[in-house]
Order: sequence, then structure tokens, then C-alpha cells
Amino acid sequence: MADRSGFNRWHIHNSRMYTCYIVCGSPGAGKSTYARQLAASRSSTLLDIDTVTERLVRIALVQSGHSQDDRDSRHFKQNFRDPIYETLFDIARENLPFQDVVIVGPFTKEINNPEWPSSLQRDLGSLIEVHYVQCAQEVRRRRLAHRGDARDLAKLNDWENYIKYYGEESPPVFDHVLVDGSYPEER
Repeated sequence: MADRSGFNRWHIHNSRMYTCYIVCGSPGAGKSTYARQLAASRSSTLLDIDTVTERLVRIALVQSGHSQDDRDSRHFKQNFRDPIYETLFDIARENLPFQDVVIVGPFTKEINNPEWPSSLQRDLGSLIEVHYVQCAQEVRRRRLAHRGDARDLAKLNDWENYIKYYGEESPPVFDHVLVDGSYPEER
């Protein structure tokens, strides 16, 4: 179907390659705050892991006999982690032909794989730019306590083991933008 300008409105081709920005780091580092600013500055779609998947994850955890606030158990990591990330990438793939996308999540395992950005670029068909948000452990702990989210209680109640899981929090092993998430502090 052609309009008066001669363009076929059903077969519009956009040759611009959009960018998928991955904002990653530990819980409480300031990822969501930074990602909202990044998405606003780029007029991008924002896909925050919590917003996109939280309701469904809570239902599935309860239905499988687990706490709706579990995010750290072996059960959660084995059964939910990969599908959650795959869902984020599926939604990004749907949006990238039209605009930039900012995805927010920890991506703790992925940042240790030097091939991850190039693999994502092939899979998503877009440019990839990773932004790693980092701040001191004490700041993260204060933020987790301040936000009062039930899913953070296990982390706060067993802080030493939680910190061991994330290790030294080395930045990604590939080119990335390092973001100091120390500011702004919650009041």
C-alpha cells in the first residue's frame, strides 16, 4: 500500500544500526539510577531486569514452593537466571530495529567472558556498549538496607557470604565504560 509520497508504508527500511547499552554491576551499585539517566539522554527504551520480570518471577517462585523473594539460591540461579536474561534480550531484539535500548542487570557471569560483547552483537544485530557501575561495599550495603526490598534481606542477613559470591568485583574483562556509582547517595 503506497501513500502519496510514494513510500510503501508497510516496507520502511531503516539502515541505521542502533546500540544496545548494557548497564551491569552488583546489586546496590546504582545501576538503575544510572541506566535511567543514560536512557533519557539517548531517548532509548529502558529494560530494567526487575521491572520486566519481577511479577512473573514472584509467581513462579511461589508456584514452585519457594519464597517469592528468593534471588540468591541455587534453585533460582539454575531455573530463573538464564530465562530472565533471555527475556530481556528478546525484548531488546524487538526494539533495536527502531531505537537504542538500555538493559539493566547484574550480568555477573557474563562480564568474565571476553567474547560476550561480540556474541551479543551477533545475536542482537546491533552495536554493544557495556557500562559497568561500581561503588564501595559499604555504599551498596546502605543502599540495599535503605530501599527495604524483601528480596535484599537474604543478602543483608548473610552479608559476608553475599560479598564472597561477588568476589572482588573486578570490572568486565573486555572494553567497557566504568561508572562510579557512589553518587548520588540516598538520603
